Amino acid sequence: MKDLFERIIKDKGPLGKWAEQAEGYYVFPKLEGSISNRMRFNGQEVITWSINDYLGLANHPEVIKADAEAAKEYGMAYPMGARMMSGHTEYHEQLERECAEFVSKEAAYLVNFGYQGMVSAIDALVTKNDVVVYDMDSHACIIDGARLHQGKRFTFRHNDMESFEKNLIRAAKKAEESNGGILVISEGVFGMRGEQGKLKEIVALKEKYNFRLLVDDAHGFGTLGATGAGAGEEQGVQDSIDVYFATFAKSMAGIGAFFAGNKDVIKYLQYNMRSQMFAKSLPMTMVKGALKRLDMIRTMPELRTKLWENVNALQNGLVEKGFNIGKTNTCVTPVFLEGDIPEAMAMVHDLRENYRIFCSIVVYPVIPKGMILLRLIPTSAHNLDDVSETIEAFSSIREKLTKGVYKKIAASFVS
Repeated sequence: MKDLFERIIKDKGPLGKWAEQAEGYYVFPKLEGSISNRMRFNGQEVITWSINDYLGLANHPEVIKADAEAAKEYGMAYPMGARMMSGHTEYHEQLERECAEFVSKEAAYLVNFGYQGMVSAIDALVTKNDVVVYDMDSHACIIDGARLHQGKRFTFRHNDMESFEKNLIRAAKKAEESNGGILVISEGVFGMRGEQGKLKEIVALKEKYNFRLLVDDAHGFGTLGATGAGAGEEQGVQDSIDVYFATFAKSMAGIGAFFAGNKDVIKYLQYNMRSQMFAKSLPMTMVKGALKRLDMIRTMPELRTKLWENVNALQNGLVEKGFNIGKTNTCVTPVFLEGDIPEAMAMVHDLRENYRIFCSIVVYPVIPKGMILLRLIPTSAHNLDDVSETIEAFSSIREKLTKGVYKKIAASFVS
């Protein structure tokens, strides 16, 4: 018999094998200072494109005031215990009502964290007789929730409706055999590539295949739609989303998340989501803070207007310079380049130290081998100077990448 840890020590995984060279700089970096368009990294100011504070609420004076007042009144412990036992308050209920109303659903249920909540919701919504169908580019929380499913599951090629329908046919056959139902899962916005899920096309097949639809709209909530209610509102299909999910960790610049939908389905989740039944209630400071943030999203559309001014300036400017930003139709701005992991590390070091640009780097296994994705997250806190400096810097590093400069530097990482 082997020691369980023998494999772990020898094989640290596709990213973990770079830990010695990457940790503290490329992964687990330390950004310092107030959350804004410019922060400090490694001792110098950098333009920050890696934080999902879409509406610039993280350090808005009204938000800071609301958080401080709630912390002063309630501390961080109240309410203690799980909501079913002792951690329930009128403010939790108020936030749920207001979230439901904002996304045009009958009811909502608060959860403590987005990842944890999605995994648990999938587990609660389906039994071993049911079939799950989901986009293969879905976030890890969806993939992991589906993996825990004890029944059949199918993936379809990203935003490919032909592949989607083929897998629906397979799912319908399995569901008929097991006397179960079908749960389809998509993201409202795919966080790496920035594409909206094809919700309009998906819901067009609901009647034919009799499935229910769960949408993870973490990046769409607050940024898309006439009121900021997300991708469903943007595409005119919000009513056809059976269970809508959004997190407070992005546009709301906080902690927590919620599910919204039919009141009977939401009531079922309240009594069957194990991650919430056996977890401490969301602290009052977070709840009161979320109420303030939600009110600002509803009443301050100028935040979203400014966000999109910056998004359009950045994306249009990159395209004009010949950069490949994929098919993004959201705030998420990917820049695709060709190269391997060591080259990516050399390039990002150059970006941060010499051009003072801080953005997220995404490599295999998240995207295919031989590709580098630099992901930019524009916010309402950015300005046109940030945009122009960044585009100029990207033009310089692309030239170096093409000439093989980073490949030579990267040799030191693998020597």
